[in-house]
Amino acid sequence: MTAEQPAAASGATDALGPGTSDWPQLVDDLNRLLRLRTSPIAMKLFATVEEMQAVPKIRRPQAIHTTDQIVAQAARLGWTVGITAADLVGPQCGAVIGLMPQDADWLSGQRMAGVWFETIQDSAAHQRAMDVVPHGRHAAMAVSPLVSGRLDPPDICLVYATPGQMIILINGLQWSGYRKLEWGCVGESACADSWGRALVTGEPSLAIPCFAERRYGGVLDDELLMAMPPRYLPKAIEGMKRLAANGLRYPIPPYGIQSDVRAGMAVSYASKGASAS
Repeated sequence: MTAEQPAAASGATDALGPGTSDWPQLVDDLNRLLRLRTSPIAMKLFATVEEMQAVPKIRRPQAIHTTDQIVAQAARLGWTVGITAADLVGPQCGAVIGLMPQDADWLSGQRMAGVWFETIQDSAAHQRAMDVVPHGRHAAMAVSPLVSGRLDPPDICLVYATPGQMIILINGLQWSGYRKLEWGCVGESACADSWGRALVTGEPSLAIPCFAERRYGGVLDDELLMAMPPRYLPKAIEGMKRLAANGLRYPIPPYGIQSDVRAGMAVSYASKGASAS
């Protein structure tokens, strides 16, 4: 759902209830299967500030930040952090998670024209293309390491991974009930492609983190970001376990660009009678 359309849901609807998931076990499985370098984190929106402030061990910012920085404090430092619109540097961050309005001024894109886009028309088209949570439904947001279980259940989970790790995660999602997964790229403000889209659609959402996420949010040069409602984690983990049993696991060992491929293919496809390349 884009900025110019009403979203079907303000957060990712999920069948999981409090206390129904073993978050430490899920994170342990992810780390064991993918060898992640960055801690998976939870994100949750709150209707009131008081609900956010009631989260155990919640921290409140002492400075003005981007949402990227708040997410990074959970992912890189292991903090549980809660914010309101007043903690964010401006509407580009706050509008994605619905804490600031997607009003005419925001939709105009005037702040990005001549900076990220050639014309005001280009900039406005970018704003309209972003997936954003509707304004007015939530007053606060919090992030926390998923392993802590403090946001139980979260609206979405965020997994930072390298391309090699990410394709195995995607393969796990597609092991059963296969469907083609398709995503877009708005360019700058790519948080709309990850947590914005996942919050709005309730679907796994892959993004190439943008300049701001890397400059201010500490995202590493080789990291991608997958955001998804927590109900997808057990499915992905089970799929990755089944793939691993077939010898299809991370890390993916290079076979050799000049080696005879038949010996390698035979390990996976010998029982099929032919290669599947």
